[in-house]
Amino acid sequence: MTTSLQRQSVELPPRTPAARRLLKHPRLMHYNRLAALVLSANLVFLYASWTPSARTMGHAALANLALAILVRQQYVINLFFRLATWAPTSWPLKVRWTLGKVYHFGGLHVGGALAGAGWFLALTITTSNGPLMAVGWTLTALLALIIATALPPFRARHHDHFEKIHRFGGWIALALFWTHTLLASPGPAEVTVLSVVTFSVALPWLRLRKVGVRLERPSPHVVLARFDHGETPFAGSSTAISRSPLKEWHSFANVPAPGEPGFRLTISRAGDWTGDFIDDLPSRVWVKGITTAGVANIETLFKKVVYVATGSGIGPCLPHLLAAEVPSRLVWATRDPRTTYGDALVEEILAVQPHALIWDTSRDGKPDMVRLAYAAYRDFGAEAVICISNKKLTWQVVHGLEQRGIPAYGAIWDS
Repeated sequence: MTTSLQRQSVELPPRTPAARRLLKHPRLMHYNRLAALVLSANLVFLYASWTPSARTMGHAALANLALAILVRQQYVINLFFRLATWAPTSWPLKVRWTLGKVYHFGGLHVGGALAGAGWFLALTITTSNGPLMAVGWTLTALLALIIATALPPFRARHHDHFEKIHRFGGWIALALFWTHTLLASPGPAEVTVLSVVTFSVALPWLRLRKVGVRLERPSPHVVLARFDHGETPFAGSSTAISRSPLKEWHSFANVPAPGEPGFRLTISRAGDWTGDFIDDLPSRVWVKGITTAGVANIETLFKKVVYVATGSGIGPCLPHLLAAEVPSRLVWATRDPRTTYGDALVEEILAVQPHALIWDTSRDGKPDMVRLAYAAYRDFGAEAVICISNKKLTWQVVHGLEQRGIPAYGAIWDS
């Protein structure tokens, strides 16, 4: 049996040829490719239209903004995952490797938003009607603000402000779009599309409710939240919770136990909101929306997978480990796991993953996660690696393995 130290010092395979590695560069990930595809399709449409009429520009703006909104709808997201993971494991690995990138669908959102704003700007510039101009320029300015605050530098530093601007600004923009459309004497198609988009935006909020939660705090770093309000979500989904529904929402991976009602969330201290939650231990919280598929749902595309997690990243992995739908091997690096997460949770993990590598960073220091992931991938005979960690380490593992020809997946923080 390979020891932890041997895994830490394992020799990585050579990188693939430069041309192939180029396609695995972060700037060329599928998220950016999808955004570029949408923008390219719009450029082709513009070239084919040559001098588009005001109605054509309005239709193009509406179609693109509808795309941007609808691809974020939870039922649509779940459909994307269902279609992508429909492929059997007998299909070629290269095909399944690409299908596993389904969670990069946010690129469609970005491409649609940018193209839609561009078309609407062009429409506004060519408008001569006074009321339409006033609404048009107001909406154009609002769209510019939403896009600017969604750019990574602002979003990373001021995520709470980004979230509020995106939410309230989006609602105001939708109302202004209705106003602009009605002033322009719309046809049935425009009204139908706007109605669908409006219903899509409203649907999660129509399911808003305040529910009870039972909290267990094994350490000052972690809370295990247990819910049983009539919902038993599927393994690998997530639920958004809030203490102030108009201010701030946070999504966490659902951990349903096979054969039991309800589910758990693992909430770790990672900022003011989670810190206050752990310290205050509220008895009730708000939930909304539809449970939504997460990255690790792509596991069914492969015959065997390796889960790589750090800290509270064990939360999104745990439902898949418990369900055991796909043979898997766990590599988990965290500080003092039993003290931080409690003996019960660690024993629950070991019961389904007796060969898991649990690396105690407080005792053994920080490991080379790329080497640990590769050693587990090689020893277990896996087809893919799924990494749940912070942004820096996730990208380090995913791109460190993919440039060596190993399918690897991890969140891309696109929202």
